[in-house]
Amino acid sequence: MHIPRIVNRVLNDYIALFNQYFPETMEGLYVHGSIALDAYVDHSSDIDFITVTNRPLTEKDAEYLSSIHSIIANNYPKPEMDGVYIQWKDVGELYKNTSENYFYYNNDKLLFGEYFNFNPVTWWIIQHHGINIIGKDPREFVLDIQPEQLSSYVLDNMNSYWANYIQTAENSIDQLVIQPTETIDFQIEWTVLGLLRQFYTLKENSIVSKLDAGEYGGDQLPAGWHPIIKEAINIRKGEKKVTFRSERERIDHALGFSQYLMRECNRVITK
Repeated sequence: MHIPRIVNRVLNDYIALFNQYFPETMEGLYVHGSIALDAYVDHSSDIDFITVTNRPLTEKDAEYLSSIHSIIANNYPKPEMDGVYIQWKDVGELYKNTSENYFYYNNDKLLFGEYFNFNPVTWWIIQHHGINIIGKDPREFVLDIQPEQLSSYVLDNMNSYWANYIQTAENSIDQLVIQPTETIDFQIEWTVLGLLRQFYTLKENSIVSKLDAGEYGGDQLPAGWHPIIKEAINIRKGEKKVTFRSERERIDHALGFSQYLMRECNRVITK
């Protein structure tokens, strides 16, 4: 699996800093997400990581952990690190089955609490595509994520998180259209490609990157939706191409597509 040069540099510096502050503590470092799916995009993708330690990290360790991530963020504004600190016993843990608190780094903040990303999608990617920077091959992990678990999680996520997200956007569309172009770009990419990843999982019982999900949607869905799919792909790639006449038009297309795709995903499951 190819790891981009900049990602290697960030990880090497991160490992050196971690070992400086916490000697002989790191036993595993795993990369998942777009890098593991061979879909890393400069200035867009994060470094999704799981660090395994030989002891539980406590709130007393917060200052050192925060220093590590602050140094990395200052030296490398992009790509951002996004991940969690666990022990071996936590591998394969699902969010709903644990009441433990973990250190995790997300959106440039070090947090301590319940970790939101322990889900079937994360562990499926780790087991099938995860990259072991330090530690044993993740294919040796005893994980048993079944296709029905993926489908159930994705559909529940779509009908809760995404349904609320889209409804909120529709209710505040007048505020959305006056946001900076970069903000609208992010919302369109996040929504269109995020939902297409779920569509792919429900249809194929597997997981792909956002870009691959966009290409899949272009092949599978009616031509009328191709412009907004292509718009999201272009944003993800950092390509500036004018497809719509106004911000209002492309937001309307994104919201209409989102509602259509959520209906289609529920139809797929009930077929």
